[in-house]
Amino acid sequence: MTTPHTIAVLGLGRMGAAIATRLADRGWDVVGWTRSGHSAGAVETVGDPNDAVAKADLALLALYDGRACRQVVDRVRDSLRTDTVVLNVSTIAPAEAASLARQLGPSYVHAPVLGSVPAAASGALRILAAADPDALDRVRPVLETLGTVRRVDDAATAAALKLIANDSLAGAVLALRDSLRQADALGLPRAQVLDVLELGQLGGLVARKRAFLAGQSAAAPAEFTIGALAKDLTLLAAASNSPLGGAAVLTGTPADPEDDIAVAATVPAVDDAVLEPLRAYIRGHATGDPAHFRDAFLPTAHIEGIRDGAFVSWGLDEYCALFHGRPAPDESTRSRRIDAVDVHGTVATATMMLWHGADTFTDVFLLVHVDDGWRIANKAYHRDQ
Repeated sequence: MTTPHTIAVLGLGRMGAAIATRLADRGWDVVGWTRSGHSAGAVETVGDPNDAVAKADLALLALYDGRACRQVVDRVRDSLRTDTVVLNVSTIAPAEAASLARQLGPSYVHAPVLGSVPAAASGALRILAAADPDALDRVRPVLETLGTVRRVDDAATAAALKLIANDSLAGAVLALRDSLRQADALGLPRAQVLDVLELGQLGGLVARKRAFLAGQSAAAPAEFTIGALAKDLTLLAAASNSPLGGAAVLTGTPADPEDDIAVAATVPAVDDAVLEPLRAYIRGHATGDPAHFRDAFLPTAHIEGIRDGAFVSWGLDEYCALFHGRPAPDESTRSRRIDAVDVHGTVATATMMLWHGADTFTDVFLLVHVDDGWRIANKAYHRDQ
């Protein structure tokens, strides 16, 4: 077993630069290359990835996605020495990881990492490593310089587990966002809210991002960006063939995709303009006045669901004809609540619960921004009796 001496780090973005610097500081001969041409501190950089890998015992890929990995591997393939190990710490799809493993054979180590830039800089990454035993033994000293190694059966499994880990991170970011919004609505002091959240399941995330969340820093350093996390969730949704709400919510966050994920946790609640047609809809039910529904819906809207065991699809005029300008006799006991609103540019989705006597309705809305405001384009509902 020969431990790598010269390491070529291909990709010097935030994570690649942190990894290259960590390895150089710990005595390895590191040469870097990046498509952007950026350097990584004191690490030597070259303009051609073939020059980087020509003398390397280890080629480390720290790239944005699977496409970049394929392009770089294809570009340097002929320059790799027969004994060079390719170590890929990039977050890519399981099928992409499996393809690279087949292409490069026993010299390929797929090792996605859990943790962001500070963890890489301090050697505290958690690494999911899948490889031929001999190749893994060769790169283990490098991996252990970066963090703690967990052996995984194969490249596809390692890639899938990384995506699952990032899915849980997205859930935590969105849960933190909701908690902060509710706390703001209650007028609670932010410092006390963060103190309590640090005691619970979101404690680690709150502790890492506290300075920004508390307003003590102007902007969160971009350790892991909103765009990168949304990309990973999209990969997971494609690989699992299952819908992921978090990907859509993060993608629709009104912030720069290059912002740190902490920014997504501080995005204010949706603008009142999006809520106004939903409130007009509520007023229509509360008063029985169909004029409010005409304010809420586009003239072309349809309202669809199951009524008396049969599917119905009403145009707006048919729907308004159900209301006669006066509240229901039991209106004082009825209630409605807007549960969720997600905005994606000029369209939005919303969910509302309505408790009308013995019936509970779940209404799902599609809204569109037209002219100078928002209107409901369509509504589908489910009725529990």
